Amino acid sequence: MSDRLYLLDPLFEDPALPGRNFYCRDCIAIDGLLASFPEQAATLEVIRIAFPRPRNAVIAVIGAANQNLPVLILAEDAPAQLADGEHEGTRFVSDFKQLLHALHVRHGFPEAHP
Repeated sequence: MSDRLYLLDPLFEDPALPGRNFYCRDCIAIDGLLASFPEQAATLEVIRIAFPRPRNAVIAVIGAANQNLPVLILAEDAPAQLADGEHEGTRFVSDFKQLLHALHVRHGFPEAHP
């Protein structure tokens, strides 16, 4: 298995706020990173998820308590210290800054400027 990056669809409606369109600022930032560095982006699997919960595709991998996106699911060969969460043996990164760092370490994206 390779690393898998789960992102929200770039445009969505929130049933709690009818009649309005939204984007996730963290997901859209990562979308920009992927678009800017296509060679690095090609080294991971990107899965787009609809906004409404439950997000079954994410739940199946890291449990119902970990549905916030973006999230990077780490392959088994990833260094354990990159992960900030684990569910039934599956390690993942959900903190935005840590996720950017993991993309740098695992896939060769440039580092985010401090």
